[in-house]
Amino acid sequence: METINIHEAKTHLSRLVEQAAKGKAFIIAKAGKPMVKVVPLSEEEQSIDTKLGFMAGEISVPEDFDTMGTTEIECLFHEGEDS
Repeated sequence: METINIHEAKTHLSRLVEQAAKGKAFIIAKAGKPMVKVVPLSEEEQSIDTKLGFMAGEISVPEDFDTMGTTEIECLFHEGEDS
């Protein structure tokens, strides 16, 4: 397995990540000392679905959402004023 120093890894990160994704794992070293191993994700890890809208249909927003609590909020602003 190839060992790459951290400076070179930062310089060529995109290319290295592409290679790792294709199955060519590598080790990143700092001052010659191995620090981390970069390996491709398994099929299971790749299939984790974290897309926007994953809770569609689970939450409802009331039609009057933008005006909810208006009366109570106005009272808070006028609290303590002399009538």
